[in-house]
Amino acid sequence: MFDTPPPDLSTKAWRHEMRMVAVRPRRWGLWLLTLGFLLVMAPAAFGLHSLWGWSPSLIGSLLMLAALPLLVAGALLRRRYRRGRIMPQRGNSP
Repeated sequence: MFDTPPPDLSTKAWRHEMRMVAVRPRRWGLWLLTLGFLLVMAPAAFGLHSLWGWSPSLIGSLLMLAALPLLVAGALLRRRYRRGRIMPQRGNSP
């Protein structure tokens, strides 16, 4: 009968709660993106001219490509979580 009010989005607790949603996909995506970027931009700075017979630029590009679905999944999970918290639950009213 009574719906709970949506959470106050300006509080520190809400920001912390949102940071805790989908931590692993975002963290892995950022690590892969950073490592891939470093391999693409400056492989010679690390003394890399070949990794297991592959070009560091190619491996870096593949790492950045692998990071994209993880970052998108993290964003979609956060969006779904936020919508679930803000929108009132349907089907509970008489």
